[in-house]
Amino acid sequence: MPLLHGASLRALLAGAAVAHLSSFPIVRASPCAPPQPLRLRAFASHSASEPPPPPPSSPSPSTSRVLASAAAACDCEEGAKPAICTADELHYAPVPGTEWRLALWRYRPPPEAPKRNHPLMLLSGVATNAVGFDLSPGASFARHMSMQGFDTWIVELRGAGLSTRGSELAAASTKSDMSSNSGVDKILTQKVNVVPPAKDMSTNEPQSSEVPVLTDTNVLETNTSEEPQLVTKLANALAQLSVTFSGYVRDSQLRNITDSFFDRVTELVPDASLTSSLEEVADKFLGLMELPQTSAIYDQISQLSQRLVKILGEGQQNVSPRLFGWQERLSATIEDLQKQLELIISYDWDFDHYLEEDVPAAIDYIKQQSVPKDGKLLAIGHSMGGILLYAMVSKCGADPELAAIVTLASSVDYTTSNSSLKLFVPLADPAEMLRVPAVPLGTLLSTTYPISSRAPYILSLLRSQISAKDMMDPELLSKLILNNFCTVPAKVLLQLATSFRDGGLRNRAGTFFFKEHLGKIKVPVLALAGDEDLICPPEAVYETVKVIPQHLVTYKVFGKPEGPHYAHYDLVGGRKAVHEVYPCIIEFLSQHDGVSS
Repeated sequence: MPLLHGASLRALLAGAAVAHLSSFPIVRASPCAPPQPLRLRAFASHSASEPPPPPPSSPSPSTSRVLASAAAACDCEEGAKPAICTADELHYAPVPGTEWRLALWRYRPPPEAPKRNHPLMLLSGVATNAVGFDLSPGASFARHMSMQGFDTWIVELRGAGLSTRGSELAAASTKSDMSSNSGVDKILTQKVNVVPPAKDMSTNEPQSSEVPVLTDTNVLETNTSEEPQLVTKLANALAQLSVTFSGYVRDSQLRNITDSFFDRVTELVPDASLTSSLEEVADKFLGLMELPQTSAIYDQISQLSQRLVKILGEGQQNVSPRLFGWQERLSATIEDLQKQLELIISYDWDFDHYLEEDVPAAIDYIKQQSVPKDGKLLAIGHSMGGILLYAMVSKCGADPELAAIVTLASSVDYTTSNSSLKLFVPLADPAEMLRVPAVPLGTLLSTTYPISSRAPYILSLLRSQISAKDMMDPELLSKLILNNFCTVPAKVLLQLATSFRDGGLRNRAGTFFFKEHLGKIKVPVLALAGDEDLICPPEAVYETVKVIPQHLVTYKVFGKPEGPHYAHYDLVGGRKAVHEVYPCIIEFLSQHDGVSS
């Protein structure tokens, strides 16, 4: 798939990404820590599972697609599943310490199937949902495994598919009851007002005032009745910018986005003599952002906002002809800034959140439902799903709660391979990716795929990244590309990008290299690769396999010189996989399905 260059790529990603907005808190945990008590929930199943409580009112039609997915997941008054879910049951597993509820698609074995001792967990790739494991009744990896007797569960990680946040529906309902202007002010006020009180809570003494107090007469003499709504909106946006970046983004990125905002504001001043005044306001605001965010800081941000609006107003008086509509343009600039901030907050998670929070929560829930005698699961991971399994057994050592794992087209070290992902990952400058907080992969693929087979065939490489020639039915390939992909945070991609550096994939702190610990694992591994996989070539898979104890690992490459060939997805959904790949997997899982003492 060809790349756009530099600024053009960022513009495309940012433009598509702003449609995916919501917000949520994050609490981090350890993957090996004792599980927190679960609040078991099973929704939208065809059995007697209870649906989640409905929101007070219906979401607004203007709510983002993320909220619409949440509504679809929970719109189950009569216990019906959303149409997209083709599993026997749809469950929701809460992630302790967060508002996330992970969607788990369950496929029950038929009575005549072989009896198994362990449930089977399926993890899909980055920015994908459950559809890839269940494309159609005749091409369903998950259904095939359940027919072999495995109680099969597909896990949709946070942000994917039908997984949702507990607060999303309530937020959507609240937004629908507000006008657009008042809604912005109220929501931002709630965020901004969460600041430390005027006193130091540890000493119960008033805080010493080390915060520089503005005494600029231009600020104090501003007529606050002039453009009051615009001043309030600007103050709230700047305060949110300050609070957001003090918690989410490094100083260099803080300056990049702030400079970009003030550059756009400067374009609204036709009088060049006022440019220095605007620069002074910008410099003072940057100084405030480096300080602890308190009510005193917010007061000064409000004063700077008043001055900024006053400067813009004066600028229109001093030139002819005047710039009409400058208030609307400033308002639009503020709204763009707000969207950027919301996007950053909405997609503030990385690979470690999947590893330390989502996967353990899913395992605990599946164990509660399936009740394996030895408390363990079997697991299969495709692409990033397999990377998660490698990371889990690497980090948890001898007791990862997994009886055996199968990885499909997965590796924690791509340094020796010619993976096509090297073209996609901003290895030289990680900060480059952070200018786009999230990549709407689903939107981009659904937009480009319809033209990928037309002249001049510029995007035809997209297909070869996913499936080898003639390996998938065209209709199923279209369904996969148009329905299987989601938006992915830049933080996830940046952490996965470390697998292209010496030492391979590491944790967010850069202190734990997963590959280094694979030699100590106690879990049997079946590692499969496709001969024409451009994303995770066989040499990348082997780079990980070679460090695993030989008596525990089985490695196999599918594909023959004369064909058929296997690309990245074909191990799961290729037309030959059911006859060549699936039996290999089932044999391996059967060998390790015994109950350990």
